[in-house]
Amino acid sequence: MSDLFGIDALRERTPRAVAQAIKPAGSVVDVFCGAGALSHGFKLEGFAIGAGVDVDEKCRFPYERNNAAPFLAADVAELDAEKLDRLFVPGTPRVILGCAPCQPFSRYSQGREDERWQLLEHFTRLVLRLLPEVVSMENVPRLLKFRESTVFNTFVRALRNADYFVDWTVAYCPDYGVPQSRSRLVLLASRLGPPGLPAKTHSKDRHPTVRAAIEGLPPLSAGAQDCDDPLHRSSALSSVNESRMRASRPGGSWRDWADDLVTDCHKQPTGRGYSSVYGRMKWDEPAPTMTTQFYGFGNGRFGHPEQDRAISLREGALIQTFPADYAFAPEGASIEIKTVGRLIGNAVPVELARAIARRVRSHLDEFSA
Repeated sequence: MSDLFGIDALRERTPRAVAQAIKPAGSVVDVFCGAGALSHGFKLEGFAIGAGVDVDEKCRFPYERNNAAPFLAADVAELDAEKLDRLFVPGTPRVILGCAPCQPFSRYSQGREDERWQLLEHFTRLVLRLLPEVVSMENVPRLLKFRESTVFNTFVRALRNADYFVDWTVAYCPDYGVPQSRSRLVLLASRLGPPGLPAKTHSKDRHPTVRAAIEGLPPLSAGAQDCDDPLHRSSALSSVNESRMRASRPGGSWRDWADDLVTDCHKQPTGRGYSSVYGRMKWDEPAPTMTTQFYGFGNGRFGHPEQDRAISLREGALIQTFPADYAFAPEGASIEIKTVGRLIGNAVPVELARAIARRVRSHLDEFSA
């Protein structure tokens, strides 16, 4: 059979020197890897990163640059499990990560059919063929109830039938050091024994805030870009949105405006419920959930707490707990705000990824002693 996705060549680029120099906690292959945030969390916690897989070619540069591991542009539905197995670092416990696109299960997709939910079935197929020691799956909490819970329950049942122990929780991201009021479904499965769940790192009175994440960045005008940081750029505002921004208060919404500033759609009964759009963040609370369009003032409560603009790409990345030096485009390259915004918004917060990785590492240590 031909090497359809060039896996033989990719295998030569996996970091085997890491395994030879320092025994890693385990070896990771990241399916639906995106820009590499989940892999990066595992990398920071001592795992060898074998490869990342995603259908989106735009993920290649940030994944490879920041994780020192090869990126495979491929449709998961067509992946060959045996060839994928060769991307793990030999002699280490194998960990497969799977964060399938969350949009099919999101509340924003209700009433619209999105066949990408079937990607979880393809991930299940890969797991059952590979039988790695550990499986880590992350998604939106609504997956628990999607299609009357049949999709999630089928996944868990398949794992248990393959002799996996399975634990899951809905993780509130501020409990894990993420300055963002985001909740995520986190599932761990292991063939070694009960895997347990990530330990919380922050009590409620110590939840990180917007201020802690972004206050130190240079001031920026709407539509401007910082001369020293191309990622610190914000979207331009129309004249009416400039007026709306000035009329907005931290934690508020369009309901704070004078009537002549309110959009026609929000004056209709169907639009009155969207109270979280056109607002500013609060300095001393976690940010709202970062979406793929967090850079737009009208797309949520994404206004800067003080400056009259939406938050910048850099600010969104910091709220997602990407390291400040995480590169999303080659040096000197033009930054495509929609592309980079999507990569940032789709990511698993890196600090949540680290918490998951620490739990997996402790679990593997328990069974390697």
